[in-house]
Amino acid sequence: MKLHWFTLSLMTVVALSSPVKANTSTSLEIEPSTDAIADVRSGNNNADGDYLYNVPDVQEIKVNPPETQLNYPTPAFNPTTPAYSLNQVVRLGKEMSPVNAEIRSLMNRYKFLSAGMFFVDLQTGEYIDINGDRAFSAASTIKFPILMALFQEIEAGRVSLSEPLVMRRGLMVGGSGNMSNKPAGTKFTVSDTVNKMMIISDNTATNMIIERLGGKNVLNQRFRSWGLQSTVIRNWLVDEKGTNTTSAKDLVQLSALLANNKLVSDRSRLMVMDIMRQCHNRSMLPAGLGSGAVIAHKTGTLRFVLGDAGIIQTPSGKTYLAGIMVRRPNHDRRATSFIRQVSQLVYNYQEGTHFTNLPPVEPVDEELGN
Repeated sequence: MKLHWFTLSLMTVVALSSPVKANTSTSLEIEPSTDAIADVRSGNNNADGDYLYNVPDVQEIKVNPPETQLNYPTPAFNPTTPAYSLNQVVRLGKEMSPVNAEIRSLMNRYKFLSAGMFFVDLQTGEYIDINGDRAFSAASTIKFPILMALFQEIEAGRVSLSEPLVMRRGLMVGGSGNMSNKPAGTKFTVSDTVNKMMIISDNTATNMIIERLGGKNVLNQRFRSWGLQSTVIRNWLVDEKGTNTTSAKDLVQLSALLANNKLVSDRSRLMVMDIMRQCHNRSMLPAGLGSGAVIAHKTGTLRFVLGDAGIIQTPSGKTYLAGIMVRRPNHDRRATSFIRQVSQLVYNYQEGTHFTNLPPVEPVDEELGN
């Protein structure tokens, strides 16, 4: 059964457990480069030579469209329980020491990158935490928590997947996606819109969902209630300056909350997982996985940052959570290679296998937010 990119109905739940194979075509060698690469890092470098990213002080992008703004009801979100901590959702065990050492050795070969990552085995609690709490520009990984907030509202009966949304001119932006090719005033269902947001990372679709959910402040309050420490929406998309932020650990905590049905029901979890399995960008975490592995994930791309996070199921039946964010020199594709190699190291550890001669990965257009 094939699911089209932009269609999703509640009747598809019975088919959502069918695995989608991970794209395993990749090459894990460091890409050679003899050209000087402009150093676009900002902030101060620490003792390890990493550059810490400080979110720039920029003016919020105002969306004041000429047409009448739609008056959607504001979600009645009132958190009544304390924020989660990761250890409340997944009992952390020992560190994955062997692979941790391998990753740190790899990082020494990529000193021009600044990385934060967190991985955890859902069954054993074994984990890797390398700068996991460090805040990075979120790029399109911010769409993952937005997706979760939407499904909470669907479960509460305040939003429907069949509900029409109007694409207002003030929400239409470029970067990744194709919805803005349609004329202003075009209507899309919530289902169409959320599929576009997650599968092809449509930025216009994301702005429409943010508006439908009550705006940035409402969403940020919800993120805090989930215990996410660094995940904040400061601007509408496209957030070219990278003011929206998250961390690898936040994204893994969100995956843990999803996997353990802490935020949504099992039915919604299956739907969310199915959407995320269809993510078109397969160049990062999926490219380091072996044949038969399945990943539900969301990527993010800006000229100076890459990110990927999600839930990975291995052929042997293990499930582990992954989150990685990388600050890079302008459009430096070696950051993609670094993420693939980290993904392969963790996968090898989980499965007890070693593979190196994978076919080259197909090139991916680096659209903003992809």
